[in-house]
Amino acid sequence: MLFTQEEKEKVQNLSLEMDRTRTVHPELLELIYEKRWFHLFVPDQLQGHMMTLPEAVHIFKECSRLDGNLGWLVTIGAGGGFFAAYMQRDTAEEVYARRDAVISGSGTPGGTAVRVPGGYRVSGSWKYSSGSTYATAFTANAIIQDDEASSMKGAEESPVVRSFTFEPHQVEIQRDWNAFGLRATESHTITVKDAFVSESRTFSLDEPTAFRDEPIYQYPFLPFAQASFAAVALGIGRHFMELAYDIIEARTSHEELMEEWTRQEKQLLMAEAAFHQTIGQSWEILLAEGTLPENIGDNVTSVCVSAAALSQHACGKLFPMLGLLAAMEDHPVNICWRDLQTACQHTLLRTHS
Repeated sequence: MLFTQEEKEKVQNLSLEMDRTRTVHPELLELIYEKRWFHLFVPDQLQGHMMTLPEAVHIFKECSRLDGNLGWLVTIGAGGGFFAAYMQRDTAEEVYARRDAVISGSGTPGGTAVRVPGGYRVSGSWKYSSGSTYATAFTANAIIQDDEASSMKGAEESPVVRSFTFEPHQVEIQRDWNAFGLRATESHTITVKDAFVSESRTFSLDEPTAFRDEPIYQYPFLPFAQASFAAVALGIGRHFMELAYDIIEARTSHEELMEEWTRQEKQLLMAEAAFHQTIGQSWEILLAEGTLPENIGDNVTSVCVSAAALSQHACGKLFPMLGLLAAMEDHPVNICWRDLQTACQHTLLRTHS
């Protein structure tokens, strides 16, 4: 069992407060630390709690089913463990080997880096850094600006991008996350100004350095991320359907509405089944072959995008039928609907390319 009844009630009681205050509650973070959910993709050698991708997406979905903010923060926080295989071993130990370790950051190349003796001077700004207020480390991508980078450019003159690991004191947080959903994810803009980052604290997702015996690090990053985010969308969608059922059932005349709920429920159940089957099969192929064929990765992408879209469609179909009760910001079904719309705005859930 993922949650005890007491834990479920605690999260449900915190949900409205977090939505209203736009901050994650310390008790929610303590629950995550206790369950070690930020360490699902961290090797045991780094005090991790390594799981398979099928196991992890189940956790992401169930956390999101209980509360969208919880699901999103667990998913983002756990996803940062993927970088352990690309950091230098000493840096990885420093970053991950602690109970409250969690990375916040961005994959967008929103900064520039100039090579200096021993490392780089980095400046930049990156939006939507979920978990920024409690992160113990930050990672972000920057474009290298020096003669060496110019000589490394390919035929299409693409800029050279590298990932950098920042310490919290090097990062300024601009509290600008004002989305109408997932309000407590603290997905603020982070800024770095002329920060020195040693060579040992930089990495590239094209250059694995350690822990290559862990299957999760053989899984391509794009479908890995899409599977994670699709699980969030499916979990929030499942919660919405449960709340919608209770609202519809309470009405004196609800036959037509219940028929529509049943239609959407069937579609969502099919999407969930296809999602879990696809992720499970892809994992088995990875274990058998040691790598994930491109066509299998493409299929994972397609199924994940479709699953999120079907979840959003099902809830969108029902939301206008729930009356003014659903329009109240402090009603759980309203919070759930807003969280789902926000999660599905992520670029990895909006395109097959």
